[in-house]
Amino acid sequence: MLRTIFMIGLFAVGGLFLLKLLFGLFAVSFALFGWLFLVAIKVAIVGALVYLVIRIFSPATARRLRDRWSE
Repeated sequence: MLRTIFMIGLFAVGGLFLLKLLFGLFAVSFALFGWLFLVAIKVAIVGALVYLVIRIFSPATARRLRDRWSE
């Protein structure tokens, strides 16, 4: 009887440890994903601004870029 109680306790502590480990890894992966997402947004905004400047000052170059990357 005492052995059964200790085994249930051991499994409960082990399960709590595994849940903490699993959710800790999820937190790290979500944080990394969020950081990469923000970096991607910033790169897209800078790229759009550069393209806008090229389109204003050199429409032919913008047309060539659009033709190259649209296919």
